[in-house]
Amino acid sequence: MSEIQDRRAAKKAHTRRHIRDVAQRMFADGGFDAVTIADIAREADVAVQTVFNHFVTKEDLFFDGRLPWVEAPAEAVRGRPPGTSPLTALRRHLVEGAGHFGTLHLSAEGRSFTAALAACPALAAHEQRVIQEAERRLSAALAEAWLTDPEPGAPHLSSSAIVAPLTAAIWLAASRVVFVEHRRQDTVHGDVPDRVAALEQLIDRVLAGIQSQIGSVTGAGDGSETGWPPAAIRRAG
Repeated sequence: MSEIQDRRAAKKAHTRRHIRDVAQRMFADGGFDAVTIADIAREADVAVQTVFNHFVTKEDLFFDGRLPWVEAPAEAVRGRPPGTSPLTALRRHLVEGAGHFGTLHLSAEGRSFTAALAACPALAAHEQRVIQEAERRLSAALAEAWLTDPEPGAPHLSSSAIVAPLTAAIWLAASRVVFVEHRRQDTVHGDVPDRVAALEQLIDRVLAGIQSQIGSVTGAGDGSETGWPPAAIRRAG
């Protein structure tokens, strides 16, 4: 019985990937607004209802597989190594994530994605809703982490209900502002590795400044070492 269920699940996942791949190719070629669900179903050789069985909206089709950062910041906090503070783990994740997405943006696929967002208000609005969900998940992870693993300067439990969502919003907004400006600078010259390294260093400096305000970088004034960033990045910055 389990073998049959496994085959069904694999077939369902294959169908979903096929529909998504067809749709995203069509969006890139013809524009998001110009492509309909019926067009996608016809090109993918499936029924319209099959498309809706897997994806509620066209926006879901466009973003599917492209939003690992929704849950990833919260997971970075929850899955941090022993001895690493929640905010240090978050900072490490956001810096490394900026490098990954910075490299992706400089590819043809990344530029197409950015152009589609800029051209379609519906996609931009959907992205904003996704950002709010990422903030909500990160806020919950921080509040949970601070219950058992407070870091130097972290909020008291009585105020974590306010500080956790505020921290999530500020940290994600800060890294996003830096990254979005990087996305817009298509006229900037230089090798991709150099541009991505500069992006990582800038985001790290911005987040370090924010983190220091609650005493996490310096151990609330005792000069302790957090282990992040690596010495090479500190020297480069």
